[in-house]
Amino acid sequence: MLTKLSIKNYALIENLSVDFHDGFSIITGETGAGKSILLGALGLVLGNRADTTYLKNTDQKCIIESEFSIEKYDLESFFEEEDLDFEPLTIIRREILPSGKSRAFINDTPTTLSVLKLLSEKLIDIHSQHQTLELSDSQYQFKIIDILAANKDLITDYKKILLEYNSLKRELKELLDSQENFKQQYEYNLHLFEELDLANIADGELVKIESELEIMNNVESIKLNLEESLQLNQDEEFGLSSLISLLKSKIGSISNYSEKYTELFQRIESVEIELKDIVVELENLNESITYSKTDIDNLNERVQLIYDLFKKHNVLSERELLEIKESLFSKVELVQNSPEIVSKKESELNQLVEKLNKFSATIHQNRKKVIPVFVSRLQEILENLGMQNSRFKIELSKSPVFLPNGTDEVKLLYSANKGTNFGELKKIASGGELSRIMLAVKSILSSYMSLPSIIFDEIDSGVSGEISNKMADIMKQMSQNMQVISITHLPQVAAKGKYHYKVFKEDIDNNTVTQLKLLNTDERVEEIAEIIGGKRLSDSALAHAKELLN
Repeated sequence: MLTKLSIKNYALIENLSVDFHDGFSIITGETGAGKSILLGALGLVLGNRADTTYLKNTDQKCIIESEFSIEKYDLESFFEEEDLDFEPLTIIRREILPSGKSRAFINDTPTTLSVLKLLSEKLIDIHSQHQTLELSDSQYQFKIIDILAANKDLITDYKKILLEYNSLKRELKELLDSQENFKQQYEYNLHLFEELDLANIADGELVKIESELEIMNNVESIKLNLEESLQLNQDEEFGLSSLISLLKSKIGSISNYSEKYTELFQRIESVEIELKDIVVELENLNESITYSKTDIDNLNERVQLIYDLFKKHNVLSERELLEIKESLFSKVELVQNSPEIVSKKESELNQLVEKLNKFSATIHQNRKKVIPVFVSRLQEILENLGMQNSRFKIELSKSPVFLPNGTDEVKLLYSANKGTNFGELKKIASGGELSRIMLAVKSILSSYMSLPSIIFDEIDSGVSGEISNKMADIMKQMSQNMQVISITHLPQVAAKGKYHYKVFKEDIDNNTVTQLKLLNTDERVEEIAEIIGGKRLSDSALAHAKELLN
């Protein structure tokens, strides 16, 4: 439940901090005193968007902080999923900077507005007059019915399958569209693929061939130089081998005289060994040069083929050709194997359809089961609220497509008087009737939901007298299971609260600010008397106020 709200530099509020309690609390105040400002500030910490127009002093940041007691509501898993620290007393803080940027924190951990909204849905329900209009919205009607039907887990599982179904359905459509396009180009794609497949081009092949051609085209020069190199070595008197052998002999004869000569002798030996290896390599290279004109022609043809394919497919490398070949293969294979591929996906789709039908049938049965119970309970509460002739009818019809929450379409129809036809709620019910209907709905839901807090923003507008007294009794009864805060202008409702807060404006140093205070018993008598009779507190108004409180 909401235990504390602190507001700094927001609208007409400079610095305000107020503690809230369990049970039934009342907030009253004159029109324009700032009740909507309080709700606006609370809305910001619950994830509503903000801008600098909210700042009272545009040079300072606005800070709104709310504290919630949440230890009884099994929210540990939510905090774990969102990587947040769970605290029995959780603090949500929102800051709006003069630059227009805003920041949000949960237990001092930075978070996003989307996470704030998800958490707020589990903490508090702020009912406004706008929300009363949601009674005519089919999604809100489903929300009511599904809470009573305990369909939450079923719908969650259904949505997962529906997501998979829609994804596979898109894949199948794209596949069929692709097949149609590829069929028209099949012969051409097949020709291109077979041409590349026959060419059997390897990545890096062109560089290798061109290097080989470079050798072939200069084979005479190469062979001549290799043979002359061998001659330099083979001459008996002046060949390299003979000269190094002679050098080795000369230095060998003095190698015993000094370590320096020994080291030099070893180096000459190494040169001799290296030279022998070089000679062997020269001989091998000389013998391997056996290229013919046919070989050169074949390689030139291969190079030309590769360049022709480069030009044809507008690419610059063998790797790009191989990628095109792979793409062509996929297109050709798609057409050739299309019956099997389509059949497999259609089979998978049919399996998902069976699952969706199974889930939606269970969801439908659960809804069908609770609707009479809901209607009966709703009419019973409304009869107590002076709407004795109100009748409701909720119709479920089968949708031809899978909807986000099943295959049902819903109509909530209303008749206000005996002998009148059923019609749409928003066209028949008055504002006062809609308020009472919404209160009855919230009262029923409170027995099925473990929501910590609810705030009613003038839900009693449009009603008076005994009816407002009974509406207050319903809110008081709801407060046995949850924290209920009611913003009201009616003395009958104000008198039923366990705690009573007053919103008021005062001038401080030529500056108008909004304040909120918890009233004591005497102050409460005066506030209710003022609601009854105005600023001048008459004896009769005071007596009436005391009577209401007693």
